[in-house]
Amino acid sequence: MSENLVKEALQQGLVDLTELSLQAKQAHWNIQGAGFQSLHEFLDGVVDEARTDLDEFAERLAAIGLVSDGRSATVSSTTTLQPMPEGVIDVPDGYKLIEAALAQTADTMKKYIKQIDASDPLSADLLIATARELEKKAWMLRMYSK
Repeated sequence: MSENLVKEALQQGLVDLTELSLQAKQAHWNIQGAGFQSLHEFLDGVVDEARTDLDEFAERLAAIGLVSDGRSATVSSTTTLQPMPEGVIDVPDGYKLIEAALAQTADTMKKYIKQIDASDPLSADLLIATARELEKKAWMLRMYSK
């Protein structure tokens, strides 16, 4: 197992969590329509958790002697998330957009878990715990929008 793959996994997690926090805040500011209040408040939780988690990823990189890169140019050029549309977002679309962003972030993390678990189980554990919470939030959004 290469140190490069661990760095790639943690760096990608940091980037996607940063983008997720930005997208959730963008949606938070611009959603409109019936059900606004519930989604508006839920998005604050997504932003808070994503920011806490991305800090964990950056600190894990530092703890193992690597450097994180959260610069805006890096985030925008390397995120796996689809761009958030500009302008007003109708509440039903907001549910779908954020659910997709949560799921994509989790899916990207999950693809690294088996690859790095044997050589760095602590980093794999961070990916597992974070992906689990992201999937839980995505599930909650799916249940709201049914």
